[in-house]
Amino acid sequence: MIEERTPGVCSASGGVVCPTRHASFQTALPTLPPASRFAAPRTMQPVQRHPPILVDESEIDFSAIRAQGAGGQNVNKVSSAVHLRYDIRASSLPEDLKERLLALRDSRITQEGVLVLKAQQHRSQEMNRADAIARLQAVVDSVATVPRTRRATKPTYGSKQRRLEGKSQRSQVKSLRGPVRGD
Repeated sequence: MIEERTPGVCSASGGVVCPTRHASFQTALPTLPPASRFAAPRTMQPVQRHPPILVDESEIDFSAIRAQGAGGQNVNKVSSAVHLRYDIRASSLPEDLKERLLALRDSRITQEGVLVLKAQQHRSQEMNRADAIARLQAVVDSVATVPRTRRATKPTYGSKQRRLEGKSQRSQVKSLRGPVRGD
């Protein structure tokens, strides 16, 4: 037996009108772009960012090495892994970006300021090279946002009172833990 389906009526819910499919509900939705329909209003100040900075490939040194791990005979024969070396100090990046990159506490950055990435995820050298460039770009993009300066604030009166009240309650609990006196 074949049922006729009415648009906007869910058969799984026993014939209840489904608000996302029924035509009368569609007109009630605001006519905003889909991405911003449920987005929160923007009230925060914009974060300072550099314009998109692309790493110049002429500043990158690549060397092919043999990959580690499983792969059988192919691993022993083919140098498919890639070492990427990027000298941060000699690069054409803006100075403030260089400073933030060198300030990263990352074990991949040497004492001389050279970022070393090893890519061996893929079987082909070309894909490993593209993966290494993408990872380098991700590191550069991670420091492209200027960090906000921290402003020191004092605790509010209410928070001081709550802290002192908690301390006195804890003190009372601890004082009651002593031996019971029989008066």
